[in-house]
Amino acid sequence: MQTYGNRITVNHNIMLGKPVIAGTRITVENILRKLAEGVSFNTLLEMYPKLEATDIFACLQFAADVIANEETLNLGKVSRF
Repeated sequence: MQTYGNRITVNHNIMLGKPVIAGTRITVENILRKLAEGVSFNTLLEMYPKLEATDIFACLQFAADVIANEETLNLGKVSRF
């Protein structure tokens, strides 16, 4: 289910085609990295005044959808994170 609707856009002319929050140059990747570093929603909203809480949730949903549709290939080698 896509709940990020038109909050996330991809345009080759903006940030080399990386997914961004619509109307900004804030990448989904940047938001996810900040969250992974432990930055809170409120701090993100303070850091990026154009950002809304719905945008952060859209980033999380977008990432989940990308991973859900990812294909894995068994190449005989196991990698661990």
